[in-house]
Amino acid sequence: MLVYSGLFLAEDPGMVRLFKDKAAAGVRVRILLGDPDCPEVAQRGADEGINEAMAARIRNALVLYRPIRGQQSVEIRLHRTILYNSIYRADDQLFVNTHVYGTPAAQAPVLHLRKVTGGDMATTYTTSFERVWDGARPVD
Repeated sequence: MLVYSGLFLAEDPGMVRLFKDKAAAGVRVRILLGDPDCPEVAQRGADEGINEAMAARIRNALVLYRPIRGQQSVEIRLHRTILYNSIYRADDQLFVNTHVYGTPAAQAPVLHLRKVTGGDMATTYTTSFERVWDGARPVD
């Protein structure tokens, strides 16, 4: 299970509990958020017209994820890349929230993809996630 962005998930106690339960069952849970102190997050906030609120939402998500931080099988990292999309994956199912310049993510299209033999669209997104993950720093 992986999450790339998705600040709204941290605001849902049921989702945080689900992540905790999945991790306790041995599922690897990876959450990747923008570094609230990086210029890319500041730019994204400006582009969406919410300015510092973007970094504040990330900091809030980190607080809301405290119940699962440090739990075995849960990893949370911060990246400093431009956010082109948000990726939510469980098994071979992906939801990709494409980002549209100047538009909040909640108002942008979402693609539902399935990883299939011979197909490369889902693999393209999971590979992108892995690249960003590899360069991100773990949250203490």
